Amino acid sequence: MQSVIGVAKFLAGVIISITVAALEILFLPVDRKKGRVFHALARFWARAVLFVCRVRVQVVGLELLDWSRNYVYVSNHASMFDIPAIIAAIPDQIRIIYKKELEVIPVFGWGLKWGSYIGIDRGRGTKAMKSLEEAVQKIRNGASVLLYAEGTRTMDGRLQPFKRGAFNLAVRAGVPVVPLTVNGSYRLLPKHSMHIRAGTIELVLGRPVSIDGNDGKEGEMRLMELVHSAIALHYRDQ
Repeated sequence: MQSVIGVAKFLAGVIISITVAALEILFLPVDRKKGRVFHALARFWARAVLFVCRVRVQVVGLELLDWSRNYVYVSNHASMFDIPAIIAAIPDQIRIIYKKELEVIPVFGWGLKWGSYIGIDRGRGTKAMKSLEEAVQKIRNGASVLLYAEGTRTMDGRLQPFKRGAFNLAVRAGVPVVPLTVNGSYRLLPKHSMHIRAGTIELVLGRPVSIDGNDGKEGEMRLMELVHSAIALHYRDQ
């Protein structure tokens, strides 16, 4: 019975996601440049999904940030619940950086493609460089962004090694990096599962790490190590 309820929650989350994505597309003609309506709908989506799935979110460290400026949030990635938890609980105009492959998903992917979020081509060549430059420009223009430094969701609930791409982007954009630890989400919905469990997700914000003096490959690697250590400090194997 519990597994049936868990799958029903998953399907409800899918329906909410498609509905909100359709609304976001409708508002694009008047909102695409600033993206504030897009973000407001994203927060509504996040809170609705969390409510339906009986997932609570606790946040630690909000007092460490200056909400008048923008940041690159770098987080571990354990579950599909990571994004709604972060969007719902952190009071910032956060833009998600997503892989462009998601744009082929009907309605949901279209909302990502035409909305205010930032698609990254993870391949090599001209398209990949162009998408990276677009992301850098949006950050310089005042957008805070969210990146998952592990590259993909953990398969076993443990913190994975980080990839350098997130830190290359932060250095090029010239904004501080906020280490963000997500605990508890893996147990609620592991990768490749459709069975959602109720529970609590904890978000731990670290003190922003300056990118000054961390340019070049060595600087990016040093920045990556600092942020990985900050996230690992609060991380609980799940």
